Amino acid sequence: MSTRIQLSPALPGAFKELRGLEQTVAKAAADAGLDQGLLELIKIRASQLNGCAFCLDVHARDARKAGESDRRIVLLAAWRETALYTEQERAALALTEAMTRLAQTQDVPDEVYEQATAVFTEQQYAAVGWAIALINTLNRLGVTSRKELPGTDW
Repeated sequence: MSTRIQLSPALPGAFKELRGLEQTVAKAAADAGLDQGLLELIKIRASQLNGCAFCLDVHARDARKAGESDRRIVLLAAWRETALYTEQERAALALTEAMTRLAQTQDVPDEVYEQATAVFTEQQYAAVGWAIALINTLNRLGVTSRKELPGTDW
């Protein structure tokens, strides 16, 4: 693969703002009673769909640190085919897929929205939506830059 300009360090102020936004969203999620593991599942699933190896690596590690099992991480791409995920996680994953695929679908289907709002409060839904939007932004920066994996092994 060819080396590309790394967009995050090329505009460090913008990246710092994104990191601050990430902290704001994480705090809002925690304040709304959402588990860090749920946010990591969202980040992993969006990163799978977007093909961002860097984010997949980072968020799989973070998910493990948050107590997530290897089994649930490995099976995340097939979440619909297993009962390993809670109703709330399933709603978040469906919303993640819908928001990540907006270029193809042009919409979040009503049934996905209704599934999410049935299991999340307004504050939780907002935090989940922001988490999805933010990881999609970070994926786009990473994929476009062909960001290298961190040097440490699992």
